[in-house]
Amino acid sequence: QVQLVESGGGSVQAGGSLKLSCSASEYTSSGICMGWFRQAPGKEREGVAFINSLGITGDPRYADSVKGRFTISKDNAKMTSFLQMNSLKPEDTAMYYCAARPGVNSYTMCKRGATDYDYWGQGTQVTVSS
Repeated sequence: QVQLVESGGGSVQAGGSLKLSCSASEYTSSGICMGWFRQAPGKEREGVAFINSLGITGDPRYADSVKGRFTISKDNAKMTSFLQMNSLKPEDTAMYYCAARPGVNSYTMCKRGATDYDYWGQGTQVTVSS
């Protein structure tokens, strides 16, 4: 059972930056996919950024809507992933969730779908005003 705790959300003006953190209670020795998702009111949950803790070719990957503005990173020693969000826009306003899928290997390309992840954090609100 992996427990995830997000932090770092808040309110910011358009063009500003925020950095989200996601601390995991454990990383498996075989690797873990970490993903960041977001959900705005009335909208479906959207995958934003994905990374394999083992580090693979092609990682990390991003949704087109955030590419060039958001950066996902990881600190395996601290069992933490980060989402650096720059040049924020009002349309980035949402509840942000981190998610984990343990038991992956060095060939696993972490998927973008919410159903591919086994564990979820409680979410942290990001609000961007114009």
